[in-house]
Amino acid sequence: MKPLLLMFAAAAAALAQDPPAPPADTPPGGGGPPGGAGRQTQPVIRPYEKVITSEAKTDDGIFKVHRIKDRLYYEIPKDELGKEFLWVAQIAKTTLGVGYGGQAMGNRVVKWERRGDRVLLRTVVYEVIADRSQPISRAVEASNNSTILAAFNIEAIGKNDAPVIEVTRIFTSEVPELSARARLRARGFDASRSFLERAVSFPTNIEVEATHTYTAPIEAPTFGGPRPETPPGNPFFGAGMRPGSASVVMHYSMVKLPEKPMMPRLFDERVGYFSQRQIDYGKDEHKAVQTTYIRRWRLEKKDPNAALSEPVKPIVYYIDAATPKKWVPYMKRGVEKWQAAFEEAGFKNAIIAKEAPTPEQDPEWSPEDARYSVIRWLPSTIENASGPHVADPRTGEILESDIQFYHNVMNLNKNWYFVQAGPLDARAKKLPLPDDLMGELIEYVCAHEVGHTLGFQHNMKASSLYPLDKIRNAEWLKTMGHTPTLMDYSRFNYVVQPEDQVDPKLLIPQIGPYDKWATAWGYKLIPGAKSPEDEKKTLNEWAREQDSKPWLRFNTAGTRGADYGEQTEAVGDADAVEATRLGLKNLERVSAMLLEAAIRPGEDWDELEEVYGRMLGQWAVELGHVANVVGSFDSQQKHGGQEGVRFTITPKVRQTAAVKFLNDNAFATPKLAIRPEILRRIEPDGVLNRLRTAQSRVLNALLANTRLSRMVEQEAIDGEKAYKPAELLADVRKGIFSELDAPAPKVDVYRRNTQRVWLQAMSDKIAGRSPVSDEVRPLARGEMRALSAQIAAVLPRTTDRATRYHLEDLRDQIAKALDPKFVPPAPTGSPSPFGAPGMDEEEHHGCWPDTYIGRE
Repeated sequence: MKPLLLMFAAAAAALAQDPPAPPADTPPGGGGPPGGAGRQTQPVIRPYEKVITSEAKTDDGIFKVHRIKDRLYYEIPKDELGKEFLWVAQIAKTTLGVGYGGQAMGNRVVKWERRGDRVLLRTVVYEVIADRSQPISRAVEASNNSTILAAFNIEAIGKNDAPVIEVTRIFTSEVPELSARARLRARGFDASRSFLERAVSFPTNIEVEATHTYTAPIEAPTFGGPRPETPPGNPFFGAGMRPGSASVVMHYSMVKLPEKPMMPRLFDERVGYFSQRQIDYGKDEHKAVQTTYIRRWRLEKKDPNAALSEPVKPIVYYIDAATPKKWVPYMKRGVEKWQAAFEEAGFKNAIIAKEAPTPEQDPEWSPEDARYSVIRWLPSTIENASGPHVADPRTGEILESDIQFYHNVMNLNKNWYFVQAGPLDARAKKLPLPDDLMGELIEYVCAHEVGHTLGFQHNMKASSLYPLDKIRNAEWLKTMGHTPTLMDYSRFNYVVQPEDQVDPKLLIPQIGPYDKWATAWGYKLIPGAKSPEDEKKTLNEWAREQDSKPWLRFNTAGTRGADYGEQTEAVGDADAVEATRLGLKNLERVSAMLLEAAIRPGEDWDELEEVYGRMLGQWAVELGHVANVVGSFDSQQKHGGQEGVRFTITPKVRQTAAVKFLNDNAFATPKLAIRPEILRRIEPDGVLNRLRTAQSRVLNALLANTRLSRMVEQEAIDGEKAYKPAELLADVRKGIFSELDAPAPKVDVYRRNTQRVWLQAMSDKIAGRSPVSDEVRPLARGEMRALSAQIAAVLPRTTDRATRYHLEDLRDQIAKALDPKFVPPAPTGSPSPFGAPGMDEEEHHGCWPDTYIGRE
């Protein structure tokens, strides 16, 4: 031990006399880790040629970017210090299980600031603001100090006093605000396996790529078996990286924000734009005022005096080179469909599509470059697409967009079109669909996602704003479509009947009157307006067109599902009962053509099983539209000066008719689903479970706690005009147990299945883990007691053995549900006041939900 202690003592003495010298290839003043963590050496500014040596490969642009082996230097012009840039992070290349190349990681505003002999990289936040001329601006600034992401020693001084800093470490080590760790669900970052790939400077932006290696613990060896399950994640990004290591290529774009900010346009809840919000403490009001701007592209006319002019700078979308060639023309048409809408705003050729250049045509072009908007085709089994965009937080100006088009969205659209429009289009009688039809469906998906990137939210109200008879009228469909907007979830026109002889091209949504009107509202120039406030009067007048033209209306703020017209996947929900009646007739036709359409010689029965499950899912979706009529309102978003209320209760007669329709169709056995020639090919058993799932969806929607609580309030406010919750529960029970009215009750296996669905729904309201209101719980108890008494009365005249045992079991289950000792304890803990973590709505839209119903 003694020699060892002497060695430590000698080493300590040496360290006390003189710290170790840095490696030979480390320039003085290199700084510490990003963000200033760890010890940072004092700046030592050296001669320029000693830092930027003859080995440097220099790229001139908004900054000079110098690359010396594995090191990266920025030479920042003095005029660019303090200017604001948008820093956009994307995963250019990812690892299996964690999303796809080209997906956004986030963005933030940054600025480079000189502080003595150092340069700081700071974030800039615009969530709270105040006019600098107002005294309160000092308090706002004091409460919103810019965070320092990283600090860099100045290594040298270039021409015109331009500081030179080494920025390698911000791209090759882990900066928390720029890290992909959370997205990958990684545990560690390995700097030794992370390095710079490329850096290019352009007149307004700098593009950098770096390989980052992350690690996740390997819990236990699997010896060649399946890898351990990972927690479920966002469907667009997967469950997380596999245990071990994963290397991803990160792409960072730093784009200068416009020197002259675009004049923003104030947001109006009556028109469906995404928005940019700020708390403006400089407003002369007796509260903290939220100022909200719409998100839109900057369009300026080449000829300001022309009613229709080309823009100075059009909106350009590039079609990813990875897109299958046969779909490229359809993708272009999907983009350029919107030209008609922009013409209403006074712009000709405002939006155009181009094919992305090849590396041979432009070696520096990159789809991750934040100057370009790109529609990315991703090799994914996800049946979806999304349309995020990046906006200037000062004004809402959209700067770029990268639409994510997942390969398997074709499968979803194929199934949807077959079950919704198969009987109406000769091209859809056989699967797979022909290329010309699939191209039209791709065009539709593309146009919808482009709409999001132009600033438009979903408008679920739209599909309920046409009279139902118009939706079957070919002449109406040619000019108005079956929904006023592409931005609704109103897919293919399943209300049309074969005898209507409608051209199949009219079954697919197109640019509609709402799209044109809303584009004009957001993009049309208002002469003489010098500020957003100057535009308010004109914008209000435009919005008031909704009073006389209902099809121009948008979702009503705060409906929370109460408006029967704000439904997803609906066609003709102005009259959901009749629309669903017609839709079910088409589903009967689909059921009859299913086997012949899905047979593929030499192939298994997976295609048949899938479209059968989608057909049953469509059945549940359409009947769910009818359920949403109950306890509902009709609504219109109105502002001061508009007559009438926003919410008008749905007439009681419509609600009771909806319940009768459900009793006759949703809770009766759906014969279209019971086809032995199909069932005996796809599975040995499972139809009862499928039907149980489908009917549970409809019944649980109809008897949702939120709906019943709303009906309690309607009864309190509207009295006899309201459909009372007690009446609803009684009507549903009588319909589902109608066999008990027969002289000798007999309940077949399908209806026994349905009746158990009802029992489970009611039991959940009494003994479930999700609490119901004090007004609803007694109603549920009363219904179960009423059924128990009715069963007791009919048991003596029930001779069918299976029915008798079923009814006796129902009574036993009711007794158990009503017994307090079987009530499970309430959930422990309380929900987080901050809600569940998630992404902003516009970051990733899941626009194409799956309705498939399987065995379980």
